[in-house]
Amino acid sequence: MNSSIASLLAQVSNDEAAAAGIMAFLAAFAFVFIAIAVVVVVGMWKTFEKAGQPGWASIIPFYNLVVMFRIGGQSGWFALSYFLNFIPIIGSLAFLGILVWNHVNISKRFGQGVGFAIGLVLLAPIFWLILGFGSSKYVAEQPAQA
Repeated sequence: MNSSIASLLAQVSNDEAAAAGIMAFLAAFAFVFIAIAVVVVVGMWKTFEKAGQPGWASIIPFYNLVVMFRIGGQSGWFALSYFLNFIPIIGSLAFLGILVWNHVNISKRFGQGVGFAIGLVLLAPIFWLILGFGSSKYVAEQPAQA
């Protein structure tokens, strides 16, 4: 009988160790996720202010899309394209395409090229900080290219 109690206690401690390991991993993941989110918000805040929009808009979940589309030169109504995500696969791809297109327009309005827009899409935390704290100026209307 003592051996069965000992094996039960050993299993409980193994389960507790596994649970503690999972909790430590989730805590570290949450910390990294929150840190990245804070960096994105700070970069967007400064970028929005540079473009003459309210910086606090970067912390409002749907309104930040409205402001982002305005900065990119589109109507704020394009933010409704977010609801395309409710259409499986095709809708998500369509929204991603619209978002990439807007990031290209934002990059152009800050005097950057398509390469910068790709960086803005793939490495958002870094490139929002570059836009917000860098030397690039917001130009609402781009002159016609010859």
